[in-house]
Amino acid sequence: MTALPIDTEDQLEAVLSTPTPEVSEDLSKLTGDILILGVGGKIGPSLAQMAVRAISDGGLDKRVIGVDYVFPDETRARLDDAGVEMVQCDLLDWEAVANLAGIENVIFMAGMKFGTDTAAHRTWAMNVYMPGIVAERFHDSRIVVFSSGNIYGLAPVLSGGSTESDEVNPQGDYAQSVVGRERMFEYASDKYGTRVLQFRLNYAIDLRYGVLLDVAEKVYNKQPVDVTMGHYNCIWQGDVNAWALRSLALAEAPPRILNVTGPEIVSVRWVAKRFGELLGVEPLIEGCESSSAFLNNAAEAAGVFGYPRVPLDQMLQWIAHWVEIGAPTLNKPTHYETRDGKF
Repeated sequence: MTALPIDTEDQLEAVLSTPTPEVSEDLSKLTGDILILGVGGKIGPSLAQMAVRAISDGGLDKRVIGVDYVFPDETRARLDDAGVEMVQCDLLDWEAVANLAGIENVIFMAGMKFGTDTAAHRTWAMNVYMPGIVAERFHDSRIVVFSSGNIYGLAPVLSGGSTESDEVNPQGDYAQSVVGRERMFEYASDKYGTRVLQFRLNYAIDLRYGVLLDVAEKVYNKQPVDVTMGHYNCIWQGDVNAWALRSLALAEAPPRILNVTGPEIVSVRWVAKRFGELLGVEPLIEGCESSSAFLNNAAEAAGVFGYPRVPLDQMLQWIAHWVEIGAPTLNKPTHYETRDGKF
């Protein structure tokens, strides 16, 4: 993995989609092709590209099919160049989903988070009704289901974060509906023996988006950094891609659960100060850290996959450079400061 600065989106996509040999090795254990539902989101394009590269590296005979409701021109061009087969489909349409080809390995990434507070009905449709449709159609498949560590609720910072054996305690419509998503796939697993892995993620880092970028932009623009939500977990999106693809081989009935994040409980105050050093700006800190936060303990996943390839300070250096050169972002704040579950 390069330690050099990343200057362009093409360079970024190349880094995000670089597979480890273990990805190819684990995909070689699977029969059948790979279907990515919701491929057009923030993580999907680089995950699909990594799948294609891992298949090529391993000399495997597999197709990668990406499904979404719409494909922006840039996403379509990038996926087409990579060799991803694209299928346009409304995953809320029973008949349209029924017409999708049966694929043995499915990664389910579709859903809704932001805008929930003003359109809760749509969030529940996307996060519960849609998974019910998908779980029924692909009940013979292995399915990795993207979920969220937010469903555990706030955990004491000193606890080390929620583990897979902890009870969920969802706060707000978004987290409640994500529990609903998991329950739909649990139902299919119980009824049909569907092999499922619930992939509980906190939080993926891309240079164009993410909790670290949110802090970096505030520091660079000399805006206050609120540290009330004083801690979080994060993990490089390239590591997320690799772990998601490798998780296909771990899907089980009943479903297996894996927390997916980096090893650190990251201090927002420390991150702001580190960005201040990298950007030559004195950060403006406001508020006082709460004793709890949305935190996951990913020791089990690290035991399976090893530690993430990209360490925290490397992410900070890449992001500081990205912000300093004015490289493009998605302009979608994560609202990591939110403590009441309203997004």
